[in-house]
Amino acid sequence: MMSTKTVYRVAVIGGDGIGPEVLREGQKALAAVAQKDGRFSFEFTEFPWGCEYYLKTGKMMPEDGIETLSHFDAIYLGAVGYPGVPDHISLRDLLLRIRHDFDQYVNLRPVKLLKGAPCPLVGITEKDIDMVFIRENSEGEYAGSGAWLYPGTPRETVIQNGVFSRFGTERIMRYAYELAKKEHRSLTSISKGNALNYSMVFWDQIFAELGKEYPEVETHSYLVDAASMFMVKDPKRYQVVVCSNLFGDILTDLGAAISGGMGLAAGANLNPERTYPSMFEPIHGSAPDIAGTGKANPLASIWSASQMLDFFGHPEWGRRLLAIIEAMLVEKTILTPDMGGTATTSEVGDEVVKRIEEA
Repeated sequence: MMSTKTVYRVAVIGGDGIGPEVLREGQKALAAVAQKDGRFSFEFTEFPWGCEYYLKTGKMMPEDGIETLSHFDAIYLGAVGYPGVPDHISLRDLLLRIRHDFDQYVNLRPVKLLKGAPCPLVGITEKDIDMVFIRENSEGEYAGSGAWLYPGTPRETVIQNGVFSRFGTERIMRYAYELAKKEHRSLTSISKGNALNYSMVFWDQIFAELGKEYPEVETHSYLVDAASMFMVKDPKRYQVVVCSNLFGDILTDLGAAISGGMGLAAGANLNPERTYPSMFEPIHGSAPDIAGTGKANPLASIWSASQMLDFFGHPEWGRRLLAIIEAMLVEKTILTPDMGGTATTSEVGDEVVKRIEEA
């Protein structure tokens, strides 16, 4: 009896600047993995949405964009942002819209120093930086709730609400507790309960409540200002970290800075129940100044491809892709200029494919 090969349907939104270039290399890596494995394949469908699309149509994606994407197993996103399009439009009308409408409430960001990756911290090795951030991705400070009162008058006033529901806060913390329990790692909550007397006091309360259900998980709780200091001075104290939308956004960029730079930063936006597609992305910007020059580093997009493989139930291939990235960083022969090399974007991708085929 012949076995049926699984086909993963992936929507590809290259976006702006270097986005399409780096995703092209990630697609090559995923196709090579599928070819080597033989049990599954990828079917990529590209969508030309983003700022260029906005400048032509007045929209970041079509009216039926969410409905179109809902039929895919995953979304692979490049980068969003381009001069001439306000950042709050490019971000909220595409990336945040997808995260919200598909209830991708878990933003999973690895902060892991690979061997060979540059680190600005003195005396720190790869053993000291190995954490994963679980960022609440659906509400919090980015809920988009607020008001703009008396615009254009001396009384002009803006109100930006942070929205923290028990439902949303409990589910992100439970995801983090479950991950810490599964991996036998500590869990740290990041808060600002001393100043934000409603939202973060509520956050701290729920973290403590859920902790009673997970007595085997070692827990810590830090204020966000102290947490950022410790990330620089003593990063090894962090393993699994859970935080709100805003704090997670800021701290994971700091995490990227201490673990190789934005060229190695990947992120997954997960709907764990798989009711909707999840989205995977390198989280560097669109870098329009180097678009088309072949200088863009595709390793973050390949790392996010490894996260997609993890999500589809192929963690062995996720680990292999990371091992390939690490080996290339150690050897330092085929890397882009931001990593001290002279290779082009496509040459780095070709080397990854070659190593997959030799695996």
